[in-house]
Amino acid sequence: MLVKTFGSAVHGIDATLITVEVNVGTGVNFFLVGLPDSAVKESQQRIDAALKNNGYRIPGKTITINMAPADIRKEGSAYDLTIAIGILAASEQIKPGMVGDYVIMGELSLDGGLQPIKGVLPIAINARAQGMKGIILPEENAREAAIVDGLTVYGIKNIKQAIDFLNGDLELEPLVINAKDSFYTQLALSDVDFADVKGQENIKRSLEIAAAGGHNVLLIGPPGAGKTMLAKRLPTILPPLTLEEALETTKIHSVAGKMGSGRGLITARPFRAPHHTISDVALVGGGGFPQPGEISLAHNGVLFLDELPEFKRTVLEVMRQPLEDRIIRISRARSSVEFPASFMLVTAMNPCPCGYYNHPQKECVCAPGTVQKYLNRISGPLLDRIDIHIEVVPVAYGELSSERVSEKSEKVRERVINARNIQAERFTGSPIYCNAQMSSKQLKTYCAINEAGHTLLKTAMEKLNLSARAYDRILKVARTIADLSDSENIETAHLAEAINYRSLDRENWAG
Repeated sequence: MLVKTFGSAVHGIDATLITVEVNVGTGVNFFLVGLPDSAVKESQQRIDAALKNNGYRIPGKTITINMAPADIRKEGSAYDLTIAIGILAASEQIKPGMVGDYVIMGELSLDGGLQPIKGVLPIAINARAQGMKGIILPEENAREAAIVDGLTVYGIKNIKQAIDFLNGDLELEPLVINAKDSFYTQLALSDVDFADVKGQENIKRSLEIAAAGGHNVLLIGPPGAGKTMLAKRLPTILPPLTLEEALETTKIHSVAGKMGSGRGLITARPFRAPHHTISDVALVGGGGFPQPGEISLAHNGVLFLDELPEFKRTVLEVMRQPLEDRIIRISRARSSVEFPASFMLVTAMNPCPCGYYNHPQKECVCAPGTVQKYLNRISGPLLDRIDIHIEVVPVAYGELSSERVSEKSEKVRERVINARNIQAERFTGSPIYCNAQMSSKQLKTYCAINEAGHTLLKTAMEKLNLSARAYDRILKVARTIADLSDSENIETAHLAEAINYRSLDRENWAG
């Protein structure tokens, strides 16, 4: 008897419906075809034990299983339940009537229990697009799948529940979640706040500008000055995720297996802070079975690289293209995968190996030329993609002990949202959404400056020995400062502030 069940294969952050055809004939053999990997082939032993421990069996006949389309590689253990149900239906141990109505997926334990799987959200979205009646999957993944409206989702604990449900002996209650209600009720303030930071008002101002314009930031200063503390609070002033951004972010984390048990929609902007020993593949993604890297997990959020010069140069250089294109393409012999990578890059570093170059109290003990050699670990092309360079100086005791309450993140966020709304209106009909993404053509259109501004910029370029690449960045940052001031034009005051945020472009900065 021939029976068809349905599973799904995840490619990038999208899924493809997989038809599992099971045929039981004469003879004694077991064939599994359709480009399965080792984990899929090993399913025979897991299925055999799980069925025996629940009062069923793999029939002693020739079983041929084809996973179509055969040119797509099937990977992982998520097809265990799909294949097991197909075998039971083809051998007439369960009723085959409802088997083809659902996408059925889950990894089997030897006792018949189900383990959670990866990529549930794109699988559920694809099941709805293909017109499937619903999806049957492990209980831990049910909330994630239930985000998708118009799809019946059944979360089960073991294969016995699936069998009884498909036989009509058990009534399962579908899990229903209103995605919009769930999203808006979960929007909550972070447990960190800008008000926690004493002093550093100029750094807070620079991060507000960065958040408003989507600019990348480099914080440079001695240890203990508050660089990491400030960076961790940046997501609290970014605009809240939209529902569309939340769904896209959740898809990436789902494919990477980072969702956790029983979790639904991601409602907070991601903040990823990989250690400086990370490999280039772990950062941008890849592997034999391509998985999202840290830059994709930071999509719609913040990627924080602390101790920037300690990262391997090859690791930093692979970020150059994603920073421009906001997407990472991973090519393999058989296929090419694309992962979104639209993130804000925030980096922090010491000014020298000892950490005390330019410190107001402590003296730098580095040998001559060491500071410049240390800074040269970061390439010019990467620095070129960082709009704001800001020096962080230690906080004085008077500010640390002050009882004055700093401005809360909520107030700063209101100004950031207002500036983003101005940019959204400005770039209507364009694929970009913030000032940091402006092209040279758009720069001429939206960043025109008056005669006084030209004079100031020319003087700054000459007196401060600013590099040529700083010119565009200064204009972009000045445009954001103008937006925060609700000003239609870029004024000289806006330009002056933007010029101040190019510390590392100053010739002889490192002595």
